[in-house]
Amino acid sequence: MSAEILSTHTPALFRAAVGRAADLLRAGEVVALPTETVYGLAANALDPQAVAKIYEIKGRPAHNPIIVHVADLAMARRCVAAWPESAARLAASFWPGPLTLVLPRAREIPEMVTAGGPTVGVRWPSHPFIQAVIKACGFPLAAPSANLSNQLSPTNAEHVAKSLGSKLKLIVDGGQSQVGIESTVVDLSVEPARVLRPGMIHEESLAAAIGKLDTRNPKLETTAALRSPGQLPKHYSPKAKLRVLSWKDDADLRRQLGHLPFAISHAHILTHTHIPSGEGFAGVSVIPHDAEAFARALYVELHRLDDEGAQFIIVEALPDSPEWRGIADRLARAAAD
Repeated sequence: MSAEILSTHTPALFRAAVGRAADLLRAGEVVALPTETVYGLAANALDPQAVAKIYEIKGRPAHNPIIVHVADLAMARRCVAAWPESAARLAASFWPGPLTLVLPRAREIPEMVTAGGPTVGVRWPSHPFIQAVIKACGFPLAAPSANLSNQLSPTNAEHVAKSLGSKLKLIVDGGQSQVGIESTVVDLSVEPARVLRPGMIHEESLAAAIGKLDTRNPKLETTAALRSPGQLPKHYSPKAKLRVLSWKDDADLRRQLGHLPFAISHAHILTHTHIPSGEGFAGVSVIPHDAEAFARALYVELHRLDDEGAQFIIVEALPDSPEWRGIADRLARAAAD
């Protein structure tokens, strides 16, 4: 089987793709859809058998829950058992957008979605295509990233096809994801609210909406049911070995690489500020020194290096400021052994 890939770049193609995706989802199938963060592997969130297919296709650990995607506030409130003032404020400030709210789950949300836990992550995405599909279906969609578990998240339809094209009936091409990394996740089932996964909506912005916020790194668990995806120690990983280094100049970088167990000639450098000469390296790529641009480009570059057969990737360390923390989190997990 090879997935059908449908384009959406004209109104007629958009409508046709919405209809085809909605038909498959109503039939209990799993389809790959674009969102503004990364591409998602979507199924009817109210159908445990459909959600089970997501776990099977991805090879996803059973204790890793799946975020539920909705198309309006009314649908979001039906997915949860409580809607505190903090949820209302965050939704008013950041939805639709790359923010997931973790709240006590409603009874109609299957345990399969929440990995058996008492809470559910809910998000109203801003991408017009997945919004249209959810509205056409009339039910929320469970949708983790459309890739094999722990591997790089896809930010375009080609990435999905390479990873899962033989396992799916449909991939919808909605263009390049404009955020580029996964959503910020905030747990509102605890007091004070806690950031479970940083993203491009950072803690200062969240705190401005709801006040006190617990920004301590959540304890990393590997076997217990998690409250949010993105908490496994190793995640979002290219095939190549990835390391994050800070260097002052070309000579400093080469000196540090001399202490690592591989030849400099095998190192691909991703840099943003201290740009080395390309001499002697397998390659040097420059990503703009801007957090939003860097996030959009990061997974694209890592996918490209995987395609080229890169063995070692060195990423220049990021600034220690709020807007970069979501990206730094992804790199830390990608570099974990």
